[in-house]
Amino acid sequence: EEIVLPRRKTWDKTAVLQTLASTVKRDPTAAHYMFHDDPYLMPRNAASARLFSLSKEAGRNAAKYIVKHFPQYFDKILAEPNIPCLMPEIFTPQIEGVSEEALKERIHLRRVKDSVDMFDQLVQAGTPVSLETTNSLLDLLCFYGDGEFTPEKEDLEESEVDTSEQKAPKTKFQRGSQSSGSRWSLFVDFRENNNAERIFKIMPEKNAHSYCTMIRGMVKHGASAKAYDMYIDLLNERHKADVHTFNALITAVPYLKERFLERWELAKVFLNHMAQQEVQPNLLTFNALLKTLRRCGGVGRSMSLLVIKEMEALDIEPSLATYDHLLSIFYRGVDLYPSSIISEVLDDVEKRSFTPQDPDDANFFTTAMQACCDLKDIKLAYRLNKAMEKGDNWKFLDMDRSNTYWSKFFSLLCMMEQIDVVLKWYKEMFPSLFYPSPKNILDLLQALDAANHLDAIPSVWEDVKQLGFNRRQDLLEELLSLMSREQHPEEIQLAFAKCAEDIKAVHEQTGREQVPLEWTGTALGHVALLFSRAGRTQDAWNMMERFQQINRIPTEQVLDGIWDCAKQTNRPEEAIKLVKLAASLGLPSSQRLKSKTEKEFKLSESQKKTLESIKSDSDSSDSDSDSDRD
Repeated sequence: EEIVLPRRKTWDKTAVLQTLASTVKRDPTAAHYMFHDDPYLMPRNAASARLFSLSKEAGRNAAKYIVKHFPQYFDKILAEPNIPCLMPEIFTPQIEGVSEEALKERIHLRRVKDSVDMFDQLVQAGTPVSLETTNSLLDLLCFYGDGEFTPEKEDLEESEVDTSEQKAPKTKFQRGSQSSGSRWSLFVDFRENNNAERIFKIMPEKNAHSYCTMIRGMVKHGASAKAYDMYIDLLNERHKADVHTFNALITAVPYLKERFLERWELAKVFLNHMAQQEVQPNLLTFNALLKTLRRCGGVGRSMSLLVIKEMEALDIEPSLATYDHLLSIFYRGVDLYPSSIISEVLDDVEKRSFTPQDPDDANFFTTAMQACCDLKDIKLAYRLNKAMEKGDNWKFLDMDRSNTYWSKFFSLLCMMEQIDVVLKWYKEMFPSLFYPSPKNILDLLQALDAANHLDAIPSVWEDVKQLGFNRRQDLLEELLSLMSREQHPEEIQLAFAKCAEDIKAVHEQTGREQVPLEWTGTALGHVALLFSRAGRTQDAWNMMERFQQINRIPTEQVLDGIWDCAKQTNRPEEAIKLVKLAASLGLPSSQRLKSKTEKEFKLSESQKKTLESIKSDSDSSDSDSDSDRD
């Protein structure tokens, strides 16, 4: 009797790690895990966070550079057992001599200049090079241009082409004129006959791969008109383009035609050619088409929904880039976004955890959050944030995009939510998710002001100092204005006075690398008022004396505020000093303050004489004019 053994269960090797990771909660008070857990190596704001993250990557690139250019120092392998995938990558050619195998090795190592030199030597020696190897060399040149490969060199986005390349292509199957200003290598100076074109011309045999590689390289480096001419040559030679070549040509349409309708017609020509050549479109084809429709105005808005329906008919699931293009197509400036479009997009996005399929996928969440901010719709923003946190969707936000996304979200919260909710999000987001910008701090201060929650300002000021914004004049003015606008309980006034003392220290610091901030009359008055309300009379008078030193005039509010503090503490001598200061500055309010002091305080005889002896500049000028008349 046959015995059937049960199948052995297969376990995910990372199951234990995933379980442990699910138990870890994000610490809202800690910086991103990519940074060292050291006070001196943690970023203070968004600029330093970007600098630190780039410097970490730059360090890796520097290590790769050393390994590549000085391989003789890394020839000893001490690891036991030796694991090849963990060893430094070998960039030094191992095959010597002039041969096709040596050329293949240099192409594999992405040594652009060495590959071109080896190819030229083979051609000069009369050694035939196979079509496959020549096409591999074209692939290398069309990707990197004539520049040398370096590990830190990333795939660059499409560059803007010169106006000389914007000429419309000629009739179908007719060669267009060569652009005299063509420059499709981003890594070398202008050169008409670059290596890729030169090698392509001398190839004894060309196939569809050769033409497709040249077309994609030209589009990548901005020579759209030349790419179209090359496509005409491909058709005349009765070759067929692949789907990637058509995707590149559709992306180049806005650079080939000026009018919106002409752009759509040319894109339809490429789509018809795909159907004739039996080339199946993929997700990137429709994304390229939507990206072109973004630059087609009203035509794009009318045709984009038909493109989405065609995707559904072909059972192609949209990516985040698809939705990003849709939102951009329906952005109308003054009319902003139709809220129905965003809502329908979020209906689809909320259901899925996306994987990267298009370089433009990373732009969706920041674009959608900007749409929510323009519409001032906090409910849509919450839905978007929930979709972002679903699965691995959060990985689409790199350091810069993450800070932009959370910054916009926080500004919308400050505008639309209750202050308790705003402060809750603020504590959870900073510094683990984002670093507030000066605009975010101003938005938070306005939210605190609207909710009459100014007692939270001292804690905000501590964050301002941590972020390095304590020298921004607009923030300092707003903080001082809110703190000094009205009287608060004693405990809060003491905390405000501490903030004012820090701001005073910022204006007076004399570091070598820092230019001292200039006092404004408004800031001086606010600081003096905060000191006087906290009972720090001497500090308040020191600030008032600064008005004469820097030739500034205190406002009526400041004078009345300090006089009221003197009245509350029953200090007539302080009121008299204030009258003297107002008179010396020639302020018309000096007479009013003098009268109030005489009426409200019980003055001694000496104080009365002192007060009577005070004459404002206006009084003395009047007496001088009277004596002149006499």
